[in-house]
Amino acid sequence: MRISVRAAGLPDHEHIRRIYNQGIAERCTLETLEKTAVDIAAWFSCHDERYAVLVAGSDGGVAGWAALNRYSSREAHAGIADLSIYVDRASRRLGIGALLMAAIEEHASRAAFDKIVLMTFPHNRGGRSLFDRCGFRLIGTFENQGRLDGRLVDTIAMEKLLASR
Repeated sequence: MRISVRAAGLPDHEHIRRIYNQGIAERCTLETLEKTAVDIAAWFSCHDERYAVLVAGSDGGVAGWAALNRYSSREAHAGIADLSIYVDRASRRLGIGALLMAAIEEHASRAAFDKIVLMTFPHNRGGRSLFDRCGFRLIGTFENQGRLDGRLVDTIAMEKLLASR
């Protein structure tokens, strides 16, 4: 099976929603409520050619997705993209994350971003391993950054510089 990466479109919304809801159920995000089709459509409308959403899959199926999101509305932060990346639980450990990461980084460079930032959980071993392998560096820990299942959890910030100064 050959996996390819392409820009996401309207037919991919349900796949993106399904995979994102897996991440919510598995507590891979501070989101706690499952996303509806309306939620995903609204989220997708905030993306454009620069703030891309990419999907990886084959034969019409989607095994994962990655998105460059606005980090801030401030002009000074126009060169920073916030990363979201999720892989379907049935497709993990097959290289889908690395494939998506390479494609989203290439897109970010072409779109004139200076760096990509992300937040993840210290206990997210799979994600952390991917980010480390792809050259992201740990910036620090936000202690008690949110509540999941009634308890406070920490998050970590990571970044990857794309342009040299």
